[in-house]
Amino acid sequence: MTRTFTRDDTRRIAAILAEAAQVEVMPRFRRLAADAVHTKSSPRDLVTDADEAAERFITTKLAKLYPGAIMVGEEASARNPALLNMLVDADLAFLIDPIDGTRNFVAGLPLFGMMVAVCHRGDVLAGVIYDPVAHDWAMAVRGDGAWSEAADGTQTPLKVAQPGPPHDMDGMISTGFLPEPLRGTVNGNLAALGATASLRCAAHEYRLAASGHCHVMLYNKLDPWDHAAGWLLHREAGGFSAHFDASPYKPTHRTGGLLYAPDVGSWHATRRALMGEDFPPL
Repeated sequence: MTRTFTRDDTRRIAAILAEAAQVEVMPRFRRLAADAVHTKSSPRDLVTDADEAAERFITTKLAKLYPGAIMVGEEASARNPALLNMLVDADLAFLIDPIDGTRNFVAGLPLFGMMVAVCHRGDVLAGVIYDPVAHDWAMAVRGDGAWSEAADGTQTPLKVAQPGPPHDMDGMISTGFLPEPLRGTVNGNLAALGATASLRCAAHEYRLAASGHCHVMLYNKLDPWDHAAGWLLHREAGGFSAHFDASPYKPTHRTGGLLYAPDVGSWHATRRALMGEDFPPL
C-alpha cells in the first residue's frame, strides 16, 4: 500500500462523527415519529430519518475534506448497490455506517454507534467507532495501534483479552444469518463457551472485544460498513480473525463469515468447539 492515514487524520473523522451525532442523531433519539421509521429488506432491517440525515451529513463533510474520495454509505448503497464495487479500485474510499444498532435506536435503547472505515484499494487503513451517548471513540490506524479516546482527549490503548480454552471465554455470537445446518450446529454448541450474548450492535461488540471485555465474536452477514472499522480495531488491539475457512478478511468480501478470538490458537479452538472438526474443512 502506498497511501497512509495518520492518527491526526483519524481524529478529524472522529470529530465529524461527533458533530453528526450532535446535529442529526441525538436530537431524534427517543423522539422518532412513527413515519420516521421504515423497513428495508425485512421487518428487522430498519432505517430511520436519523440514519439518512446523519449519512448525508457525514458524507458531505468527508467529501469536502477529501475531494475525489469514494463515499460508500449504508443507506446510499441500499439505493445503489453498485457503490460497493468501487471499493476494489478506489484510491481512497470511506465506508459509512451512520447508526449501527438501528433497532436499538428505534427502541430507545442507548446502545448504538456510528462507524467509518477508511479504505485504499480494498484494504482498511483506519477505523473509527463513536458512541454518541457516552461521547467517546474507539479508533485504529493500520500499523499504529488501537485506542479509546474520551471527550477531554484522554487516550487509552486498546488490547484484546488474554486467550483461554473455549469454556473460559465469553462470546458475542450472531447466528441469525447462518445457513443450515451450520446455524443449528453453532446454536447447539454455544454452551462450549463460558457465556454468549448479542447486543444487536456490532459497533459496541467490537469495542468490547478490542478492549478485552469479551473474547470471541461470530458473524455471517458481512456488510462492509458493519465490520471494516471494527475488524481493524480488533486486529490493531492484538486479536486474530478470519473467515470460517481461516482465509483472511477484506471489506470487499461479502461471504464466508467472520470469527474473532484473542489469538490464532484460541481461534482454532473456538472454531472446533462451535462448528465441529469438519465444517467447513480447513
